Amino acid sequence: MLAPEGALPNSSDRPAAARSPRTALAMGREIHRSLLAEGALDRLARIATLDATAPITDFDAAGATELAAVEVLFTHWGAPLLTDDVLARMPRLRAVVHAAGSVKHHVTESVWKQGITVSSAADANAVPVAEFTLAAILFANKRVLDIARDYAAAREQPALLPYFTGYGNHRRTVGIVGASRVGRRVIDLLRPFDLNVLLHDPYVGPADARTLGVEPVELDELVRRSHVVSIHAPQLPETRHMFDARRLGLMRDGATLINTARGSLVDTEALTECLVAGRLRAVLDVTEPEVLPASSPLYSLPNVLLTPHIAGSLGNELGRMTDWAVDEVQRYAQGLPFAYGVGPDELTRSA
Repeated sequence: MLAPEGALPNSSDRPAAARSPRTALAMGREIHRSLLAEGALDRLARIATLDATAPITDFDAAGATELAAVEVLFTHWGAPLLTDDVLARMPRLRAVVHAAGSVKHHVTESVWKQGITVSSAADANAVPVAEFTLAAILFANKRVLDIARDYAAAREQPALLPYFTGYGNHRRTVGIVGASRVGRRVIDLLRPFDLNVLLHDPYVGPADARTLGVEPVELDELVRRSHVVSIHAPQLPETRHMFDARRLGLMRDGATLINTARGSLVDTEALTECLVAGRLRAVLDVTEPEVLPASSPLYSLPNVLLTPHIAGSLGNELGRMTDWAVDEVQRYAQGLPFAYGVGPDELTRSA
């Protein structure tokens, strides 16, 4: 039976050599309920001292005594912003452990200025995104969705399928934009296949590219040569609409654009024009705006696979991120450094 919201199991089986740091949960109520349903927070309650209360969703509504005692803040999606005022009310705070990906939505510059260490489960969240991307790449080159629709349309007159000249994954060229956590995992997952992999990333030099087993190229060249282009770059001012009308125009006819990064990296209006014309295909897990208006043709175009930001962790995959984050709390309790620490400099190059 699912425990009431906020209820966490009590246990004394903590590691003997570890402290039990006072820890508070800060996240949205819905994700908290999901974590409870998956039993993802059970182990946290065995290595940290937790109040059996609902998670903090608004620091202004939290009790002053509760905040003053917090040493570790265990955060997830929906965590409120850590402003100067909030940090002043948490004088004992020493660590923020985020059981999800980007910390940009709640961690401010003030956190690092005060010497508070930060950890993120972004590496854990990269796993399902890379798996989703691999499937999208292989299906795109195989033209699986197109074939499925044609097969269904011809069901009244069954016939042997043709050989689909020009379809398939053998020696196709895949362009990876950004050697991020996800981008590198995708490259690794592509190794067993007979694909040519190009990479554009201004932070990856020729030697690193050779180690990754990819060919480093400028972005325009990658776009021109690739049968599938998969975006894994961060959301930064300089990456906004990096795929604009001009760059989309460089893509070869029939190529597929995959975006599991951030919607702002693609000019939605320009891409929509290309897709309506039928010149390109797209797999879009993120868009700008995040939820498209009901009138958008992207919902129904046959050359578009549109999903509601599901490439990252969902369902039982949330447990993987939580496990990694709980491991970090345990390291902190034992006086060890974080395995997945995040610094302020990294945020200039991460999603």
